Amino acid sequence: MNTEEFDYYLPEELIAQHPLSDRAAARFMTINKETGEVGHDYFYNVKNYLKPGDCLVLNDTRVIPARLYGVKEGTGAAMEFLLLTRRSTNEWEVILKPGRRAKEGVRVIFGEGKLVAEIKEVLDNGNRVVEFFYEGLFENVLDELGEMPLPPYITAKLEDKEMYQTVYSKNEGSAAAPTAGLHFTPELLKEVEEMGVKLAFLTLHVGLGTFRPVKVDDVRDHKMHSEYYVVTEECAKLVNDTIDNGGRIICIGTTSCRTVESAAENGRLVAKSGWTDIFIYPGYRFKITNALITNFHLPKSTLIMLVSALSDKEKILNAYKIAVEEKYRFFSFGDCMIIS
Repeated sequence: MNTEEFDYYLPEELIAQHPLSDRAAARFMTINKETGEVGHDYFYNVKNYLKPGDCLVLNDTRVIPARLYGVKEGTGAAMEFLLLTRRSTNEWEVILKPGRRAKEGVRVIFGEGKLVAEIKEVLDNGNRVVEFFYEGLFENVLDELGEMPLPPYITAKLEDKEMYQTVYSKNEGSAAAPTAGLHFTPELLKEVEEMGVKLAFLTLHVGLGTFRPVKVDDVRDHKMHSEYYVVTEECAKLVNDTIDNGGRIICIGTTSCRTVESAAENGRLVAKSGWTDIFIYPGYRFKITNALITNFHLPKSTLIMLVSALSDKEKILNAYKIAVEEKYRFFSFGDCMIIS
């Protein structure tokens, strides 16, 4: 299975640089996963594609302002940190730029000393393990000094940090937003619940590896990054009750989909937590997921491979071709689709 088979043409001007002021006003493509038939609507009409007894699975992770700009102690050289994974209370794995200046023992100053980092270890992949020193709560210091780690294809500045959070975000820890959920408003979620659709919340902290292109020729040789997830007893019960009653499990975004598929055993969702590096590509047999609401993904990415697995590669690439012709907005702040 060749990576090149998941490529498609995308004019740069279709990459959305700003979120819509009305979250629910995104265009909404509908794809029949069996026939590939494509329809067009707006997300505020999402209720028309749901049925009483269905269950939406949503990722309630919250993005942290994980990008920090500081200076090297002693020389004043500019350095940029990107927080990836919290290893303990004050230790994080980070990406540094420029990396060559960042040897063990180097200290970096942020916010005129409000936050100090010392490099403890240089990892084989080039990332660093650092220990932070500060007063008060780390989350408060980070909120004051950090910036939202927007994906590399978004070059415009984000005016309102909350526009890169879902309205139901709760558990801090992501380096990127679960963007399919950005389209929901509190009003829309309430309307969905009132029509008899269950809402099940789980957590997967999204890593920046989600944007990493697949660089190997054969898809099966790609090594997935790991991400931490939590499925609660309440979430598992809601999903399993839906399955028992013949309802559909509709995952909101690829992160929710990867989580339920990671925590599935014998066709049931199990309450558990841990790290997942599940890689879903055509040929995969879904254990829990019946339908998916998701944004439009990067060419040759693991995410376009996942949506191809739920339907069919040719059908998905045809839908993407139509989306380009119809000038849909792409990627994190872009439009979305339902595959059902």
